Amino acid sequence: MTADTAKTVLVAGAAQDTLDRFFVALGGAGHRALGASSAQELLDVLAARRRGVDLLVLDARIGEGGAAQVLQTVRRPAPDLPVVVFGGSVASAREVRELAELGVGGYIDEHVEVQRILPALAPLLFADNFDRRTSARVTLGIPAALTAGDAIVPVFTLNIGSGGMAVRATTKLAAGARVGVRFRLPRSSRDIEAAARVVWSRTAQAALGLQFETVAAADQHAIDEFVERHAADTPTPD
Repeated sequence: MTADTAKTVLVAGAAQDTLDRFFVALGGAGHRALGASSAQELLDVLAARRRGVDLLVLDARIGEGGAAQVLQTVRRPAPDLPVVVFGGSVASAREVRELAELGVGGYIDEHVEVQRILPALAPLLFADNFDRRTSARVTLGIPAALTAGDAIVPVFTLNIGSGGMAVRATTKLAAGARVGVRFRLPRSSRDIEAAARVVWSRTAQAALGLQFETVAAADQHAIDEFVERHAADTPTPD
C-alpha cells in the first residue's frame, strides 16, 4: 500500500465492536479509519478534513433525525462523497428509498467478518479501477421478479455476474430506469433483493440488462461466490 493508494474511511455511529473490526481491517491494509459516535461528531470530522475522507460508512440510527437527515447535511459540503450504510440499521423500505435518493452507494452487514470488509468496500474505495460489469457472466435460467414503480413484473434470468444480470421481460423499460429485483440462486433457501438500474433494453429480444446499485453485503457475497464457482463467459447483448 502506498500513500497514493491508501484511503481514509470514516465509520459513523457504529457500535464499538463494529468500529474495532473496521479499524483492524482497514488499518491492516494500510488505510486510515476514523470514527464518529454522533451526527455532530461526523459533521465536525468532515469539516475539519474537508475533502480528506474517501468513504463514509454510516449507521442509519445516528442522530435524532435518522440517516436521511444527516446525509442531507453531509451532502452540502460533500456532494460526491461515497456512502455505505449498515444494512441492519435501516428500519423501513421508505428509508431505503430516501437513502437511495441521497446517493447511498450500497449496504454492508455490520456483523461482517474482518476479512470480508475490504472486498465489500472495494467497489467504492477504488471505483475508477473496479468495473463490476467486466466480471464473468454465468448462464442462469431462473424466475425472478422486478418491481417497477407499483408494478411487480415476473421475468426470467438469462445470465448473472457480480455486478448485474440480464433478464427476459415482456415489459418495456427504458435505459436508466430504476427497478428492484428479487431472485433465489440455485440451491439457496433465501431470496436475494437488489436495487438496480436498466443499462440496456432490447425490445426485439424482449431482454433487459440490469446493473446492481444497492445490494446487501451478504447477498453480494452469495452472488460473488456463485459466479466464481460457475464462472463462464456468457455472451450478452451489450
